[in-house]
Amino acid sequence: MIDKHAGTVLLDRDGIINRMRVDYVKRWEELELVPGSLDAVARLSAAGREVIIVTNQSAIGRGLVSVQTVDEIHRRLADAIRERGGSVRAFLVCPHTPMDGCDCRKPRPGLLLRARDELGVDLGRAVMIGDQLTDVAAARAVGCAAILVDADHDSDAAADPDCTVVRSLDEAIDLILGDA
Repeated sequence: MIDKHAGTVLLDRDGIINRMRVDYVKRWEELELVPGSLDAVARLSAAGREVIIVTNQSAIGRGLVSVQTVDEIHRRLADAIRERGGSVRAFLVCPHTPMDGCDCRKPRPGLLLRARDELGVDLGRAVMIGDQLTDVAAARAVGCAAILVDADHDSDAAADPDCTVVRSLDEAIDLILGDA
């Protein structure tokens, strides 16, 4: 069930704000925004919701991009959202590869626990929006509501009655804000 009074929205980055790349986003110029995503994030902010982006970035652990470059990409992304009247409180990044076995790489809940521990997020009143079942699993592990953005409704979650599946970020935000 989606809490229409959720104070914090945790957003995945790749596949939600920008298009997923098989070769990873390694510099700002490679970041291809999903049409309308920046305005959607700004709409959340304007409605009084706090936005935190939680993202697996294994390109760091693979040595394809530096932490500093990812931080710069995030700074520029936050600036672009701010230009539309929105804000991002924080970017929480897992820099590890899947083989590292860390606790922060989704589907493990480490990034969400960091949001709780470092930023004071009440995970019971937060909503996670992602495009992968790993995002949903991380949210469920900490008692956080989750919305899966599946444009084609072709994931296994579409058959799960406990998983809220929508076609777009805008549709997810409509649910959170009570506009749907």
